[in-house]
Amino acid sequence: MYAVIKTGGKQYRVSIGDKVRVETLDVEIGSEIVLDQVLMVADGETTSVGRPLLPGASVRATVLGHGRGEKVRIFKHRRRKHYMKRGGHRQNYTEVEIGGISAS
Repeated sequence: MYAVIKTGGKQYRVSIGDKVRVETLDVEIGSEIVLDQVLMVADGETTSVGRPLLPGASVRATVLGHGRGEKVRIFKHRRRKHYMKRGGHRQNYTEVEIGGISAS
């Protein structure tokens, strides 16, 4: 059984037991959250697709921690103009573990 959820402007395909890094959520470590923006749920032969969301469907998840991703290097350069600019970015994330999927 798996579901496609939407959080932080991105979509994730999740199954029970998966550990997923999503955009930062303002919740305590160890707390349980309910993600109710479910786009699709598939269970063996049956597949339910929302338009755009499935009413009554939800995914339970436990917050494992918060962190920062790998640094992405940014380099801008204009040839023959003596212009060079360097920078970087590290995106914040929240790691969650999927505990259950309900499609009712």
